Amino acid sequence: MSIGATAIIERHEAERGHPAVTYRHAGDRAVLVEFGEMEFDLTLNFFVLAFDTALRDHPVDGLVETAPGFRSMLATYDPRETSAHDLVDDIARVQAALPEERDIEIPSRLIRLPIAFDDSQTRAAVERYVHTIRADAPNCDGNNNIDYIVRYNGFADREAFFDAVLATEHWTGFIGFFPGLPFMFPLDPRYVPIVPKYNPTRTWTPEGAVALGGPCQAIYPVESAGGYQLYGRSLPVYDLQGRNAAFRDNPLLLRPGDRVRFHRVEEQELLALFDDVRADRYVYEFDDQPLDVGAYRESLERHRDEAEQWRRSRDEAAARTPLP
Repeated sequence: MSIGATAIIERHEAERGHPAVTYRHAGDRAVLVEFGEMEFDLTLNFFVLAFDTALRDHPVDGLVETAPGFRSMLATYDPRETSAHDLVDDIARVQAALPEERDIEIPSRLIRLPIAFDDSQTRAAVERYVHTIRADAPNCDGNNNIDYIVRYNGFADREAFFDAVLATEHWTGFIGFFPGLPFMFPLDPRYVPIVPKYNPTRTWTPEGAVALGGPCQAIYPVESAGGYQLYGRSLPVYDLQGRNAAFRDNPLLLRPGDRVRFHRVEEQELLALFDDVRADRYVYEFDDQPLDVGAYRESLERHRDEAEQWRRSRDEAAARTPLP
């Protein structure tokens, strides 16, 4: 369906196992492709990444590059070679040829990363925030964010929260905001904590910090400002200098479609591993394991009752907890 004088170029309604798709103008040399409605649904991200892969396998005239987000993708084009409307016609044909949701398989790697919970550097970031920005922030009681995450989600204690982080693979939906920063989402619906962000944000976060904002987990690639609730630290995920072999071909460790599985270590071991990464003694663990979307949907059905019980308990706890 074509749209008149609006930012919308075309919109295709949901059909044949595909979500609705909206194509919008995004300046004079890009088109924004949006899948589905504005809601948290990982399957929309699967369609974005499947579409991105299909466009790489079937190049379109005038298409310069794509940048996938959670439920959208920015397609940049050369206006000397094509127009926005012609580009939409071409990429819409690629999108229409995608398999139905249950038949999609997405290239994916499983990456195993160590995590030290409640480490000294993330505690130092919280303490600095309390002393210099907001002493009364409820998410920073006790000079940490972990107790707030536990309270907001109704976990029995810290260990119950840590167990939830370790119990599931975390899907990298997209990379952005800072170079190499992965936005990750738990694949198992029984282990999806949520938490509001800082208000206002921090001015400093250590490299490698692992944090939670909404349902999204993130690993900070560089020292930076930040607003997610901090609960631990992992290894570098970005290195422009390529000091470790994992970064020689690309300074970004993770890419959209990767899955991260954390395993627990003590902070001293993590710091030693940091040194090993810089000295090129550490070997990051990657396994090619494509994601079968149909199998994922079946797992959602198997765990539906447990996930719903967890969601209700979590939401009740959140309603009793003050916002930052």
